[in-house]
Amino acid sequence: MDKTTSVDGTTIAYDVWGDGPAVVIVGGAFNDRNTWAELGQALAEEGLRAVSYDRRGRGDSGDTRPYALEREFEDLRAVLDAVQPGSPVFAHGVSSGGALLLRAVDAGVPVARASVLEPPYRIPGAPPAPADYVGTLQSYIDRDDRSGLVEYFQTEVIGLPADMVASAKGTPMWQWLEAMAPTLVYDAAALGGDDHSLPADVLGRIGVPVLGVTSEGTAVPWMGRAVQEMAGAVPDGRWVRLPGGFHQVDPAVLAPALAAFYRGEV
Repeated sequence: MDKTTSVDGTTIAYDVWGDGPAVVIVGGAFNDRNTWAELGQALAEEGLRAVSYDRRGRGDSGDTRPYALEREFEDLRAVLDAVQPGSPVFAHGVSSGGALLLRAVDAGVPVARASVLEPPYRIPGAPPAPADYVGTLQSYIDRDDRSGLVEYFQTEVIGLPADMVASAKGTPMWQWLEAMAPTLVYDAAALGGDDHSLPADVLGRIGVPVLGVTSEGTAVPWMGRAVQEMAGAVPDGRWVRLPGGFHQVDPAVLAPALAAFYRGEV
Protein backbone atom coordinates (compact mmCIF):
# COMPACT_ATOMS: atom_id res chain seq x y z
CA MET A 1 0.00 0.00 0.00
CA ASP A 2 1.12 3.52 -0.89
CA LYS A 3 -0.45 6.80 0.17
CA THR A 4 -0.77 10.28 -1.26
CA THR A 5 -2.37 13.48 0.02
CA SER A 6 -5.27 15.29 -1.62
CA VAL A 7 -5.61 19.06 -1.80
CA ASP A 8 -7.63 19.31 1.42
CA GLY A 9 -5.12 17.18 3.34
CA THR A 10 -7.03 13.90 3.08
CA THR A 11 -4.86 10.79 2.91
CA ILE A 12 -5.66 8.56 -0.07
CA ALA A 13 -4.38 4.95 -0.05
CA TYR A 14 -3.66 2.98 -3.20
CA ASP A 15 -2.06 -0.24 -4.50
CA VAL A 16 -0.01 -0.67 -7.67
CA TRP A 17 0.64 -3.71 -9.88
CA GLY A 18 2.99 -3.96 -12.87
CA ASP A 19 4.94 -1.51 -14.98
CA GLY A 20 4.19 0.55 -18.06
CA PRO A 21 1.56 3.21 -18.77
CA ALA A 22 -0.62 3.84 -15.72
CA VAL A 23 -4.34 3.01 -15.52
CA VAL A 24 -6.26 4.01 -12.39
CA ILE A 25 -9.38 2.09 -11.36
CA VAL A 26 -12.21 4.15 -9.84
CA GLY A 27 -14.51 1.92 -7.80
CA GLY A 28 -18.24 2.30 -7.32
CA ALA A 29 -20.59 1.79 -4.39
CA PHE A 30 -19.28 -0.58 -1.71
CA ASN A 31 -15.91 -0.88 -3.49
CA ASP A 32 -12.54 -0.34 -1.86
CA ARG A 33 -9.13 -0.73 -3.45
CA ASN A 34 -9.05 -4.48 -2.72
CA THR A 35 -12.22 -5.03 -4.74
CA TRP A 36 -10.21 -4.51 -7.91
CA ALA A 37 -6.99 -6.34 -7.03
CA GLU A 38 -7.71 -9.13 -9.53
CA LEU A 39 -8.44 -6.65 -12.32
CA GLY A 40 -5.29 -4.73 -11.40
CA GLN A 41 -3.22 -7.88 -11.69
CA ALA A 42 -4.84 -8.76 -15.03
CA LEU A 43 -4.10 -5.27 -16.39
CA ALA A 44 -0.50 -5.63 -15.21
CA GLU A 45 -0.24 -8.80 -17.29
CA GLU A 46 -1.28 -6.66 -20.28
CA GLY A 47 1.77 -4.43 -19.79
CA LEU A 48 0.06 -1.69 -17.80
CA ARG A 49 0.79 -0.18 -14.40
CA ALA A 50 -2.55 -0.71 -12.69
CA VAL A 51 -3.61 1.35 -9.68
CA SER A 52 -6.60 0.80 -7.39
CA TYR A 53 -7.30 3.33 -4.64
CA ASP A 54 -9.58 3.74 -1.65
CA ARG A 55 -11.97 6.57 -2.38
CA ARG A 56 -12.33 8.91 0.58
CA GLY A 57 -14.21 7.39 3.50
CA ARG A 58 -13.18 3.84 2.57
CA GLY A 59 -10.46 1.46 3.63
CA ASP A 60 -7.24 3.22 4.58
CA SER A 61 -8.18 6.63 3.13
CA GLY A 62 -9.33 9.57 5.21
CA ASP A 63 -12.59 11.49 4.95
CA THR A 64 -12.18 15.22 5.59
CA ARG A 65 -15.46 17.14 5.88
CA PRO A 66 -17.39 18.83 4.44
CA TYR A 67 -17.82 16.55 1.44
CA ALA A 68 -18.13 17.87 -2.11
CA LEU A 69 -17.85 15.98 -5.38
CA GLU A 70 -14.97 18.26 -6.33
CA ARG A 71 -12.92 16.79 -3.47
CA GLU A 72 -13.16 13.41 -5.19
CA PHE A 73 -11.86 14.96 -8.42
CA GLU A 74 -8.91 16.25 -6.40
CA ASP A 75 -8.41 12.81 -4.82
CA LEU A 76 -8.23 11.18 -8.24
CA ARG A 77 -5.83 13.82 -9.50
CA ALA A 78 -3.61 13.29 -6.44
CA VAL A 79 -3.41 9.57 -7.26
CA LEU A 80 -2.65 10.30 -10.92
CA ASP A 81 0.10 12.74 -9.94
CA ALA A 82 1.57 10.19 -7.54
CA VAL A 83 1.78 7.31 -10.02
CA GLN A 84 2.55 9.11 -13.29
CA PRO A 85 3.34 12.79 -12.73
CA GLY A 86 3.41 15.20 -15.61
CA SER A 87 1.35 13.32 -18.18
CA PRO A 88 -2.24 12.07 -18.55
CA VAL A 89 -2.99 8.47 -17.62
CA PHE A 90 -5.71 5.98 -18.47
CA ALA A 91 -8.64 5.40 -16.12
CA HIS A 92 -11.42 2.85 -15.69
CA GLY A 93 -14.56 3.53 -13.66
CA VAL A 94 -17.01 0.93 -12.40
CA SER A 95 -20.74 1.62 -12.02
CA SER A 96 -21.17 4.88 -10.04
CA GLY A 97 -17.36 5.12 -10.09
CA GLY A 98 -17.72 5.41 -13.87
CA ALA A 99 -20.11 8.32 -13.40
CA LEU A 100 -17.58 9.92 -11.05
CA LEU A 101 -14.77 9.40 -13.56
CA LEU A 102 -16.71 11.00 -16.42
CA ARG A 103 -17.49 14.07 -14.30
CA ALA A 104 -13.84 14.27 -13.24
CA VAL A 105 -12.67 14.20 -16.86
CA ASP A 106 -15.16 16.96 -17.70
CA ALA A 107 -13.73 18.95 -14.77
CA GLY A 108 -10.23 18.76 -16.23
CA VAL A 109 -8.64 15.81 -14.44
CA PRO A 110 -5.87 14.73 -16.90
CA VAL A 111 -7.03 11.38 -18.30
CA ALA A 112 -5.89 10.37 -21.79
CA ARG A 113 -8.53 7.66 -22.34
CA ALA A 114 -11.40 6.60 -20.06
CA SER A 115 -13.40 3.39 -19.88
CA VAL A 116 -16.52 2.82 -17.78
CA LEU A 117 -18.50 -0.29 -16.91
CA GLU A 118 -22.27 0.21 -16.72
CA PRO A 119 -22.72 3.57 -14.99
CA PRO A 120 -26.38 3.21 -13.90
CA TYR A 121 -27.89 6.25 -15.57
CA ARG A 122 -31.68 6.12 -15.47
CA ILE A 123 -32.43 6.46 -19.17
CA PRO A 124 -36.03 6.61 -20.45
CA GLY A 125 -37.64 3.23 -19.81
CA ALA A 126 -35.55 2.52 -16.71
CA PRO A 127 -37.15 2.43 -13.26
CA PRO A 128 -36.89 5.86 -11.61
CA ALA A 129 -34.32 6.49 -8.91
CA PRO A 130 -35.78 5.99 -5.41
CA ALA A 131 -37.81 8.95 -4.20
CA ASP A 132 -35.85 11.48 -2.10
CA TYR A 133 -32.79 9.29 -2.58
CA VAL A 134 -30.14 11.57 -1.10
CA GLY A 135 -32.39 12.60 1.78
CA THR A 136 -33.13 8.97 2.61
CA LEU A 137 -29.45 8.02 2.56
CA GLN A 138 -28.61 11.01 4.74
CA SER A 139 -31.33 10.15 7.24
CA TYR A 140 -29.73 6.74 7.85
CA ILE A 141 -26.31 8.38 8.18
CA ASP A 142 -27.62 10.99 10.64
CA ARG A 143 -29.04 8.18 12.81
CA ASP A 144 -25.80 6.19 12.41
CA ASP A 145 -27.98 3.29 11.27
CA ARG A 146 -25.42 1.62 9.04
CA SER A 147 -27.16 -1.74 9.00
CA GLY A 148 -30.41 -0.13 7.93
CA LEU A 149 -28.58 1.82 5.25
CA VAL A 150 -27.02 -1.33 3.81
CA GLU A 151 -30.41 -3.07 3.85
CA TYR A 152 -32.12 -0.10 2.16
CA PHE A 153 -29.52 0.06 -0.60
CA GLN A 154 -29.50 -3.68 -1.23
CA THR A 155 -33.28 -4.06 -1.36
CA GLU A 156 -34.64 -0.71 -2.62
CA VAL A 157 -31.80 0.38 -4.92
CA ILE A 158 -30.23 -2.85 -6.18
CA GLY A 159 -33.46 -4.84 -5.85
CA LEU A 160 -32.18 -7.92 -4.05
CA PRO A 161 -34.79 -10.12 -2.32
CA ALA A 162 -35.31 -9.14 1.32
CA ASP A 163 -34.75 -12.68 2.58
CA MET A 164 -31.42 -12.88 0.75
CA VAL A 165 -30.32 -9.60 2.32
CA ALA A 166 -31.50 -10.65 5.79
CA SER A 167 -29.47 -13.86 5.59
CA ALA A 168 -26.26 -11.82 5.21
CA LYS A 169 -26.71 -9.80 8.39
CA GLY A 170 -24.08 -10.42 11.04
CA THR A 171 -21.57 -11.89 8.58
CA PRO A 172 -18.09 -10.44 8.04
CA MET A 173 -19.26 -9.27 4.61
CA TRP A 174 -22.12 -7.32 6.21
CA GLN A 175 -19.71 -5.64 8.62
CA TRP A 176 -17.49 -4.71 5.66
CA LEU A 177 -20.50 -3.15 3.91
CA GLU A 178 -21.48 -1.27 7.06
CA ALA A 179 -18.01 0.28 7.25
CA MET A 180 -18.47 1.88 3.82
CA ALA A 181 -22.21 2.55 4.01
CA PRO A 182 -21.96 6.33 4.70
CA THR A 183 -20.10 6.79 1.40
CA LEU A 184 -23.20 5.75 -0.55
CA VAL A 185 -24.21 9.41 -0.49
CA TYR A 186 -20.95 10.18 -2.33
CA ASP A 187 -21.93 7.76 -5.11
CA ALA A 188 -25.32 9.45 -5.27
CA ALA A 189 -23.57 12.77 -5.86
CA ALA A 190 -21.56 11.25 -8.71
CA LEU A 191 -24.79 10.14 -10.37
CA GLY A 192 -26.41 13.55 -10.04
CA GLY A 193 -28.00 13.49 -6.59
CA ASP A 194 -31.69 12.62 -6.84
CA ASP A 195 -31.58 12.84 -10.64
CA HIS A 196 -29.73 9.89 -12.14
CA SER A 197 -30.57 10.72 -15.74
CA LEU A 198 -27.91 10.70 -18.44
CA PRO A 199 -25.84 13.92 -18.03
CA ALA A 200 -25.77 14.79 -21.72
CA ASP A 201 -24.21 18.21 -21.09
CA VAL A 202 -21.29 16.66 -19.18
CA LEU A 203 -20.78 13.87 -21.69
CA GLY A 204 -20.92 16.23 -24.65
CA ARG A 205 -17.96 18.21 -23.30
CA ILE A 206 -15.63 15.24 -22.80
CA GLY A 207 -12.68 15.65 -25.14
CA VAL A 208 -10.98 12.27 -24.79
CA PRO A 209 -11.92 8.82 -26.14
CA VAL A 210 -14.35 6.92 -23.92
CA LEU A 211 -15.19 3.21 -24.01
CA GLY A 212 -18.43 2.02 -22.44
CA VAL A 213 -18.54 -1.63 -21.35
CA THR A 214 -21.63 -3.71 -20.65
CA SER A 215 -21.92 -7.37 -19.74
CA GLU A 216 -23.85 -10.07 -21.58
CA GLY A 217 -24.89 -11.31 -18.14
CA THR A 218 -26.53 -8.04 -17.10
CA ALA A 219 -30.14 -9.11 -17.50
CA VAL A 220 -31.53 -5.63 -16.80
CA PRO A 221 -31.95 -4.27 -20.35
CA TRP A 222 -31.82 -0.59 -19.42
CA MET A 223 -28.28 -0.89 -18.05
CA GLY A 224 -26.97 -2.03 -21.42
CA ARG A 225 -28.91 0.68 -23.20
CA ALA A 226 -27.52 3.27 -20.81
CA VAL A 227 -23.99 2.32 -21.86
CA GLN A 228 -24.94 2.71 -25.53
CA GLU A 229 -26.57 6.09 -24.93
CA MET A 230 -23.60 7.24 -22.85
CA ALA A 231 -21.20 6.30 -25.66
CA GLY A 232 -23.39 8.08 -28.17
CA ALA A 233 -23.37 11.30 -26.13
CA VAL A 234 -19.56 11.47 -25.92
CA PRO A 235 -17.95 13.03 -29.02
CA ASP A 236 -15.38 10.20 -29.25
CA GLY A 237 -17.35 7.43 -27.59
CA ARG A 238 -17.81 3.77 -28.39
CA TRP A 239 -19.13 0.74 -26.52
CA VAL A 240 -18.67 -3.02 -26.32
CA ARG A 241 -20.65 -5.91 -24.81
CA LEU A 242 -18.47 -8.60 -23.24
CA PRO A 243 -19.22 -12.02 -21.74
CA GLY A 244 -19.78 -11.78 -18.01
CA GLY A 245 -22.17 -11.92 -15.08
CA PHE A 246 -24.65 -9.39 -13.74
CA HIS A 247 -23.01 -5.94 -13.64
CA GLN A 248 -19.54 -7.46 -13.94
CA VAL A 249 -17.04 -8.85 -16.45
CA ASP A 250 -14.34 -11.31 -15.45
CA PRO A 251 -10.93 -9.59 -15.28
CA ALA A 252 -9.46 -12.18 -17.67
CA VAL A 253 -11.98 -10.99 -20.29
CA LEU A 254 -12.10 -7.32 -19.37
CA ALA A 255 -8.37 -6.56 -19.07
CA PRO A 256 -7.43 -7.42 -22.70
CA ALA A 257 -10.36 -5.39 -24.02
CA LEU A 258 -9.39 -2.37 -21.92
CA ALA A 259 -5.71 -2.68 -22.83
CA ALA A 260 -6.57 -2.74 -26.55
CA PHE A 261 -8.64 0.41 -26.11
CA TYR A 262 -5.91 2.20 -24.16
CA ARG A 263 -3.40 1.28 -26.89
CA GLY A 264 -5.73 2.84 -29.48
CA GLU A 265 -6.45 -0.45 -31.23
CA VAL A 266 -10.24 -0.07 -30.93
